[in-house]
Amino acid sequence: MSQSDIDVACLTVRLGAIAENYRICRRLAGRVTVAGVVKADGYGLGANEVTRTLVAEGCDTLFVARLEEGIKVRPLAPDARIFVLDGAYRAAVPALIAHRLTPVLNSLAEIETWSEAARARGVELEAALHFDTGMNRLGLPSYEFATLVGEVAARLRGIRLLLVMSHLACVEDTTSPMNRAQRDRFRAGLARLPPAPASLSASGGAILGKDYAFDMIRLGIGLYGGNPRAAGENPFTTAAILTGRILQLRRVDKGESVGYGASFRIGRKGTLATIALGYADGLMRAIGNRGMGAIGGVRVPVAGRVSMDLITLDVSDISESALRVGADVEFLGDTISLDELARAAKTAPYEILTSLGGRVPRRYVEAAR
Repeated sequence: MSQSDIDVACLTVRLGAIAENYRICRRLAGRVTVAGVVKADGYGLGANEVTRTLVAEGCDTLFVARLEEGIKVRPLAPDARIFVLDGAYRAAVPALIAHRLTPVLNSLAEIETWSEAARARGVELEAALHFDTGMNRLGLPSYEFATLVGEVAARLRGIRLLLVMSHLACVEDTTSPMNRAQRDRFRAGLARLPPAPASLSASGGAILGKDYAFDMIRLGIGLYGGNPRAAGENPFTTAAILTGRILQLRRVDKGESVGYGASFRIGRKGTLATIALGYADGLMRAIGNRGMGAIGGVRVPVAGRVSMDLITLDVSDISESALRVGADVEFLGDTISLDELARAAKTAPYEILTSLGGRVPRRYVEAAR
């Protein structure tokens, strides 16, 4: 008996699809560099496996959020440039240098810390510079940016800029005027800095067009099959399939309730299937009474609340020949897209993927479809 026979839930990760999504973005980007974003354990799908796949595709630039993430993927990408988005806080400096990680400097304080480290060691240290163009999150705010450009040579002493970046706030809406405003602010800021490659866009930049691509696109959600825009066809392919097995089937009469709080009452005599997935596995409670599962490519509604370990579906419209204990039910994959599941949960595709719990075994396949 194999492990797959024992597991009652599974997250299948198509590494071939991740590779294909990287290639799709490269085609869309033209001559622009495409970097792979492998933060948050490869958006929950497994940073090690995703990194190996990207390296095999020739990807030589990676982004992580945390220092620990960079340390983890460095052995898998020994020759890659790995940018750490969290920056260069003082305690992280020795590890950043030891593991050849490139910090994204987000403030004057971080610039000073990195410059001091370079001068203390008598070497030039590489870095990226992030200045804010409207997100008001990380990155130099306008008043710090003004100080930097007024004293740029002194402030950047000992630092070699490999990249200047910012981040779009409304890229999902391709018609938002904020996209153009941020692009123009970014261009104006670049003109006041020493020449360096520039990056404004994540996955959505490949769709907005060449005016937003600059020199590098940071491919994140698109790499994992998500649609980087709120509406329109998704250019990327499905990379993750979440399934749970039917633990029990039961016949119920009209008017019977289902689950905690009796929030669902069946309107006819029918059949319920109880599946081995719950919010402890990352299947969000918000899809209770509004989400879907799929059996053999046929969608069926969630009946009642999602509980910690279980979810119940109304399978009354599925033929009896297709229903059996032990059958797999899809909640994310080829029938129910990542974006559909996110809408049902009233959240973003990013949260869906990164919330998938460690209790769900990951199974890696080389196929793209």
